[in-house]
Amino acid sequence: MLLASNQNAENRIGQESDASSSVANSLKACLLIAVTYFHFLIFAQFAFLDRLAAWTANAFSLKAAMAAMAFGGVLFSLLTAGPGLRWSARLRIQASLALSALAAFASTAQLNLPCALVLSFLIGAGLAILTVTIASELCNWMGKDPWLKIGLGVGAGYWLANVPAVFTASSSMQAILSGILCLAACVLVPRMVHELPMSVPHRTSRLVWMLISFLALVWLDSAAFYILQHVPQLKAGTWQGDVHLWSNGALHLAAALVSAWMLKRFHAAWTLGAAGLLLALACLLLRHPDQTIAASVFYPCGVSLYSVALVAFPSLLSGANSSRARARMAGLLYAIAGWMGSGFGIGMAEHLHQVPLLLVAIAGAVILLPVLLWLLRARAREALVLLVISAISEIFFARSNNTALPQTAIERGRAVYISEGCIHCHSHYVRPGTVDVLLWGPVRDIAQVHQEKPPLIGNRRQGPDLSMIGTRRSTLWIKMHMIDPAAVSPGSIMPSYAMLFHDQRGDDLVAYLASLRASDPELSRQRAQWRPAPEALARASSLRGQQCYQCFCAQCHSAQPTQLQAWKSSFSHVPEDYATIQVVPNASLPDAQITMRLARLIKFGLPGTDMPGHEVLSDEEIASIALWLAPRVASSALTHQPAVLPRTSLPPATKE
Repeated sequence: MLLASNQNAENRIGQESDASSSVANSLKACLLIAVTYFHFLIFAQFAFLDRLAAWTANAFSLKAAMAAMAFGGVLFSLLTAGPGLRWSARLRIQASLALSALAAFASTAQLNLPCALVLSFLIGAGLAILTVTIASELCNWMGKDPWLKIGLGVGAGYWLANVPAVFTASSSMQAILSGILCLAACVLVPRMVHELPMSVPHRTSRLVWMLISFLALVWLDSAAFYILQHVPQLKAGTWQGDVHLWSNGALHLAAALVSAWMLKRFHAAWTLGAAGLLLALACLLLRHPDQTIAASVFYPCGVSLYSVALVAFPSLLSGANSSRARARMAGLLYAIAGWMGSGFGIGMAEHLHQVPLLLVAIAGAVILLPVLLWLLRARAREALVLLVISAISEIFFARSNNTALPQTAIERGRAVYISEGCIHCHSHYVRPGTVDVLLWGPVRDIAQVHQEKPPLIGNRRQGPDLSMIGTRRSTLWIKMHMIDPAAVSPGSIMPSYAMLFHDQRGDDLVAYLASLRASDPELSRQRAQWRPAPEALARASSLRGQQCYQCFCAQCHSAQPTQLQAWKSSFSHVPEDYATIQVVPNASLPDAQITMRLARLIKFGLPGTDMPGHEVLSDEEIASIALWLAPRVASSALTHQPAVLPRTSLPPATKE
């Protein structure tokens, strides 16, 4: 009797221990899914590409890196599913997490193109091993009711990626955070296995339909994502501002939980059908910029609906009854639908700038095929009503206010200026009656400002006013400054916008800024008469001028300047290294007017050339540079040495 009682107690303790382990495994698996999605979304899709832009502004480099990442993803998706990798699932996941963390940390360094390609390949390989292994082992970790847990993991990953503080952080911080999470997730890999019997029959036709459906869904998703990211009007209405980011995260999380409920109650056909319908509607709405708000709701909901099914498919929907069979299913699915589908979608959007109606129709028909067949068999009248409603909706969208996207480079550039938030640091209106008139002017008529849609007066200015930037800076200088601000403006806190030059946005923004110009004879007369304050002239020294020259001028005017080497073929006149010009001994001192004209040139630049002004320098700094530079310009003329700023190019002299 006592022995039986003890045996029952041990059985209860064992059951409680198993239940506790099952809960722990489920929680760990949820966190693994969330970390994997976060690493893919924040690092692989955003931070790494931004870091690549910081290394090079070459569009070919970006495409090569993306191709290397896709190649690594496809190759290791198939290898992980094959006999090549014999490691245990736990060891594979830990190794891929460590590799992903290493890649994230390595991306914060300055790398050349070959190293970047290797790193891209490793990122794709790490993600492939991680996703295939997790997807094939979920049924062993999630217990008896896996759907909600998978939906929670997917939704949490999307939600965390849309947290404003994370989404708007610098690419280096995003990479570091992703690497830390990947390292922390190494201890979350479940140890115990609880086999879950498969209740889904294995039918080849059903598996082929699901594979094609996932390919179509990822294709639509990637194309819509690329368009949203590269059309300023659409990006401003979806990913700009904390409100949009929080709402995106909430929609992703809610849709992931709804997807889990639908997969449990209605299985895959209805879930994928709903996801396909939402993504198709989003792609159609993206053709109408005035419908951006509706598209910003349908898109994240459709993405999360199919993402949960994509994660659950190998373990819970394919009917495979062994880890090896599930791994083969996951490898094939993620290689074809995941990596290839994503590449097809991005490539199509990059060339067509929209999702063709024919593709939307074909993809929708494939994804909705089981639902349509069921409706035709059991709900013919309801199917007819649905068809009529769809036709009316398309007519409504076609007749809605189809606001055309900006066609000229200047119009597109203005849209980029707005979407990138330039208004938050740069004003677009010179305040009359202030010193800004001399520095950034002239003043625009307020009536012209009111006619702009929207007006760009700007918030509190933290950088120079840009309303007439085209008058003060050349197109080349603006582009150099956008790619590497600190290289041409020492001490600048402006971040690099090199990523804009991976496509047309960068050149469009440069064209818009270069178009902001005006001619004001009175302002030109005031600048021609400007001179440093007397006390600044008294404090000016040639030694101080040499120091300022090295700090503010040597970026272009030196023997081996980085900027000069990078942009030498683009300069209208190659800048001279004045530091190497020898001052002629016993030569007469330069004329005071020449020194003053040099000071004006340093302060206001030389219109019509690539020589910028240095409006923010103090009078003492400008006078010191002119004092140090004047004898070298004079010596250059005496010895017939080439000088990029000949005396005839200086601003006209006025009576001092």
